[in-house]
Order: sequence, then C-alpha cells, then structure tokens
Amino acid sequence: MSTFTEWFTPTSAYSLAFVASIGVVAWVSAPKNARPMDRFTWIWMVFDALIHFSFEAIFLYYSVFGRQVNSSSGILPEMVKEYALADLRWGFADPTVVSLEILTVLIAGPVACCILKLLTANDPARHYWIVVLCTMELYGGWMTFSPEWLTGSPNLVTSNPLYLWVYLFFMNFVWVAIPFYLLYDSYGHIATSLRTLQAIKTGKKD
Repeated sequence: MSTFTEWFTPTSAYSLAFVASIGVVAWVSAPKNARPMDRFTWIWMVFDALIHFSFEAIFLYYSVFGRQVNSSSGILPEMVKEYALADLRWGFADPTVVSLEILTVLIAGPVACCILKLLTANDPARHYWIVVLCTMELYGGWMTFSPEWLTGSPNLVTSNPLYLWVYLFFMNFVWVAIPFYLLYDSYGHIATSLRTLQAIKTGKKD
C-alpha cells in the first residue's frame, strides 16, 4: 500500500495551490454590492473561465499536433501530468478528451466571459447564456466519464484518496453541482419572465 508521501508530492502541492489561487482571484474580483446570487454567479464564471484558459488550455496545447503531455517537460505540463496520474487519458492525448477540451477552451471560456460582461451590465439576457454554458459543462462531464464507466474505467486510477476524492470526484463534481444549480436559477428567471409577458399579452387581448 502506498504512503502519503508517495502520492502527495511537491507537484501535487503547487498544482492544488494553483487551483486555489484561481479561486481566491475569483472571490476577490466579485462585486461587493451585488446580490448574493449574482455574486455567486460572478465567482463561478471567473473561476470557470480561468480554469478553461489556464489548466485546460495547457493540456490542449500539449495534446495537439503530435504532442503529448507525458512526453513534454516544464512546470506547465507537470501540472497536467499530476492530474493525469488519476485520469491517464490526460497524459496521452485521448481524442475524446482533446475534442471536448477544444470546445471548452475555445467556446465555454469565452461564453463565461460574455456572462461576466452581461452581469456587469445587469442584463437579464445572461440567463440564456448561463443555460447554454451549463448545458455544455454538463454534457462535457458526461462525455468525459461515460465512455470510461461503460468500459470498466481502465484509465481512472482510484488507488489513493488524492486521486479518487480530490482529482476525480471533487474537481469534476463541482462542474456538475454548480451548473445544475445555475440552470435551476436561470430557468426560474426565464420562466417567470415569459409567464409574466404572456399574462400581459393575454390581459391586453381581453
């Protein structure tokens, strides 16, 4: 059985510190006078966009045009290699993961930034884009893990708590729980607005 020092390494520490620093930046950047839900949405969108534009963009760069994370060197690919210890596909440029990350980096990241802009303007149109983004995130999560589950999870390493509960569970669960919550909130806003508009139109006809 492996010991704590064998699977929690200096690379583990600075990789987790990197993610935590993004969380701090997202928290600090949130408008102090915003409504609680808008503040929560802001924090998540900043965190989401920065993860897409940093960690996942690093993976994407080292996984296209014949490159692979496992054969690359430097502090940036080392962070991705750390996650690849839990999900082996991130190390050898699995085509399904790469395809999903192309959409994530090139579309989901910019959409998150668009939502931030709409939040700044207090534009309710943000709820449409929140639905779009959250649907993308949930679909991406499903397509990341469903092929593994259907084939017996040959590329998922669950031999220690760090890989199983931090890398595989927690770091992916937040991209399920929070998008679901934001979808629920935006559905309420959109449905209420449409029902109100319908009632107004019906009242005018009467």
